[in-house]
Amino acid sequence: MAEPARKPATYQDLLQVPGHLVAEILGGALITSPRPAPRHARAASALGAALWGPFDGGIGGPGGWWILIEPELHLERGAIVVPDLAGWRMDRMSDLPDTAYFELAPNWVCEILSTSTEAIDRADKMPAYASAGVDHVWLLDPILETLEVFRLDSSQWTLLRTIKGSGKVRVEPFEAIEIDLGLLWRKRAGT
Repeated sequence: MAEPARKPATYQDLLQVPGHLVAEILGGALITSPRPAPRHARAASALGAALWGPFDGGIGGPGGWWILIEPELHLERGAIVVPDLAGWRMDRMSDLPDTAYFELAPNWVCEILSTSTEAIDRADKMPAYASAGVDHVWLLDPILETLEVFRLDSSQWTLLRTIKGSGKVRVEPFEAIEIDLGLLWRKRAGT
């Protein structure tokens, strides 16, 4: 006997999810995930801090970006996603919208990988980002201490670099500054 067709999830379904979960809609399905674990949250916060000053604030860098933590994106084909970090070039989005979400796809997205979300980030969210025209995706793994840098070329993701461990790096689209990856992996004070 065939399984009955499921009704695609709606924004109203997403709004009914308890606040302690991250809710997204991909391929018509409502997907919920737990809030980030401490090392995940630490890596996202440290990366956001490293990028905000030079790119959003224009402090010691070129400026010209909006860098935001966990924005809600409403993309093509009903996809609603919440990346860990996202950035828009100000020449594409001169002002922040007054809505609780963004309909304009960002230029850059970073997903912090965890065992509970990695398959969704790679198999579901990356194609949604490509379809929406996001230029760059970073996949950051705070446990394996790796950064994967992707660029969208002709609707396909090209892996530009995989960087493991600590050290200072320059990577697209933020190559104007060095990012100290060791700060993203730090587990305790003084390390």
